[in-house]
Amino acid sequence: MNATPRDPTKRFDDRVDDYIRHRPGYPAALVAHLRAGGWLPHRAVVADIGAGTGISSAMFLDADCVVHAVEPNAPMRAAAQARLGTHAGFHAVDGRAEATTLADTSIDLVAAAQAFHWFDADAVRGEWRRILRAGGVAAVFWNSRRLDGSAFLEGYENLLRNFGVDYGEVAERHQDDAAMRRWFGAGLRDVAEFPNAQSLDFDALRGRLLSSSYAPRPGHAKHEAMIAALRELFDATARDGRVDLVYRTRLFVGVP
Repeated sequence: MNATPRDPTKRFDDRVDDYIRHRPGYPAALVAHLRAGGWLPHRAVVADIGAGTGISSAMFLDADCVVHAVEPNAPMRAAAQARLGTHAGFHAVDGRAEATTLADTSIDLVAAAQAFHWFDADAVRGEWRRILRAGGVAAVFWNSRRLDGSAFLEGYENLLRNFGVDYGEVAERHQDDAAMRRWFGAGLRDVAEFPNAQSLDFDALRGRLLSSSYAPRPGHAKHEAMIAALRELFDATARDGRVDLVYRTRLFVGVP
């Protein structure tokens, strides 16, 4: 695979700081749901695939799991190591979703969050079966941003469509419920949804926007106009100096 901006392992090289500071986490109810279903036993060994800067890894570490954070992007993996490396249960792994380097039958739960849409969905199936222990499952989850429901949400979606470098192409890659049901097929065990949101001042909103791989960076012809449009949108829709990015966190659990 060529090391171009379209290479999913390279798209976030220059966005790590914004990603760490401004990407949303996942609701605590997600881990509680996995635990209640028996899919996340005490001291579970979790393979966090496409772990990025460690957002989902931190969630599983807080749940007293051992986490192998598999991430091919070196700057993001280094950020996760810097953030979580002092935790005895954390292990950063230079690997891909399709070739994790993890040992056979070593994992209780394969977790794949926001990065799933970049994977080769056919290739990961065999790899994840290889590393899962008997009775183990995969949990695929992501934050799906609401596109309407408020003037801010609708304006933000329009801004992304107007200024995003390849926003439409990336948006089309995101999995939907039907695609995930097809992918799991007869192995599907559970589907759940949880509310999630970020309350952001302007600086945090700007950082959240620039954490996205399709947002033009400083120096790009569209960057300054995009930030000006973001400022205008914020000033028109903020309440008490903040706006809300609203998500629904979708979870699919099953045997890959």
